[in-house]
Amino acid sequence: MPSSKMGLFALLCLLVSGAGAAKVTLSPDNWGNPAGEECVSCHSKSSAGLTEQWRHSAHAKVGVNCLDCHQASTDDADAITHEGQTIATIVSPKDCGRCHAVEEQQQRGSVHAEAVAVIARRMPAMVTNLAGPAVEAAGCAQCHGSTVRVQANGELDPDTWPNSGIGRINPDRSRGSCSSCHGRHAFSKAQARKPEACVRCHSGPDSPDKEVFEASKHGMAFASHHDQMNLDAESWVAGKDYFAAPTCATCHMGAAGKLPATHDVGMRNVWNLNTPVSERQHLVVFADGGKREFPESMDAPKRGSKVPRLDGAEGDVKMVATPDRRRQAMSLVCRECHGKDFVEAFMRQFDGVVDLYNRKFGEPARAIMQALYSTGRLTPTPFDEPIEFAFWELWHDEGARARHGAAMMSPNHVWWEGMYVVARNFYGRFLPEVRAVAGDGADALIAKHVQDLPENEWLKHPERGSPLLGVGTARSAHE
Repeated sequence: MPSSKMGLFALLCLLVSGAGAAKVTLSPDNWGNPAGEECVSCHSKSSAGLTEQWRHSAHAKVGVNCLDCHQASTDDADAITHEGQTIATIVSPKDCGRCHAVEEQQQRGSVHAEAVAVIARRMPAMVTNLAGPAVEAAGCAQCHGSTVRVQANGELDPDTWPNSGIGRINPDRSRGSCSSCHGRHAFSKAQARKPEACVRCHSGPDSPDKEVFEASKHGMAFASHHDQMNLDAESWVAGKDYFAAPTCATCHMGAAGKLPATHDVGMRNVWNLNTPVSERQHLVVFADGGKREFPESMDAPKRGSKVPRLDGAEGDVKMVATPDRRRQAMSLVCRECHGKDFVEAFMRQFDGVVDLYNRKFGEPARAIMQALYSTGRLTPTPFDEPIEFAFWELWHDEGARARHGAAMMSPNHVWWEGMYVVARNFYGRFLPEVRAVAGDGADALIAKHVQDLPENEWLKHPERGSPLLGVGTARSAHE
């Protein structure tokens, strides 16, 4: 088998690999705890809504009841005694993994499971300083997840619970919340397959995927053909079980052709699109199933070597999925509905937008900010000066919107909602702030990082008026 196919085959094997969960495995022989019938009887009166959700669920149809999921050991950190039973309020991925072992293993190594870690360094400046703990609990943590604390009296700390953030760190030390996508207590496959399952978090300035998807051809197709999506099907393979439109789950998680489904939502992503400068990413897979991305500009770690995880501990490298392998996996999904040439041309357009953003805006702005910090023109304190907000919004809001627009085929978000706003900020707000902060050194700084770029050649020709603005130089007005 050619090496390129071998590499993709290894990646596909990785996508379907599973590992046994730590807790006792449930099966039809040992689920359906008889004491759970009392839970249903009582909660039918006290919590009728959640009971009815369960009654209509796949769990109820096969006999999985409240105690099968909620029963705990007395030594569990969040165990409580409730109506004579030892239970835990939180049903963690480790609990779900007793039945759904493969899905739990895939989720455990995903970027979703790392959602707390990926913003840990930003939180003090972005939330604690600018807002406060109340916003962290009700805002950021509801998407990224909180570290759920158990109080001395055994109750869950209300500053950290309730919380269904996708990277929630649970009392049993597992990470994640299955109910973030499969809302309790129905835990519906159809719900998780719909774009609406993702938009609670993937919307707004930094992750504008709701808006981008709805404005794309894919979103138009889904809205028009929602009734043809076969969302409740047991099997859900693109091109086989449905074909009318893709959803978020289709591209990032779904099965297509020889590509199996996965609960690792980041496996097929090539670029990091929510950073000041985007880079293609290697995906390092650790021996225990954990994962971490490393930029392509760094040498890919070797199998058997040790590299740092996001939490700082060292992990043993099992394999590395290169950016090209990850692109191949995503392209397999696209090719269920599009031809090879179409897919390759689209990927080239997408990469072109990311490269343009990097060269023209991201890299120059980052270099200028680094120079201002290193020369003492800016204080080390984040967000105490206007230019820091301009830079943050340049890449975190507007730059992310343009790059996500290119990734998901929304031309309006590439340009008018994206790169146009990036340019307006860069030339009309960021560079004037640079001149105000840098003083006598501003001209040299801007010349070095901005005006000398081929993409900014137009800045050297002020004599060229613009009829778009309705005004121009004397020369352009008479031409």
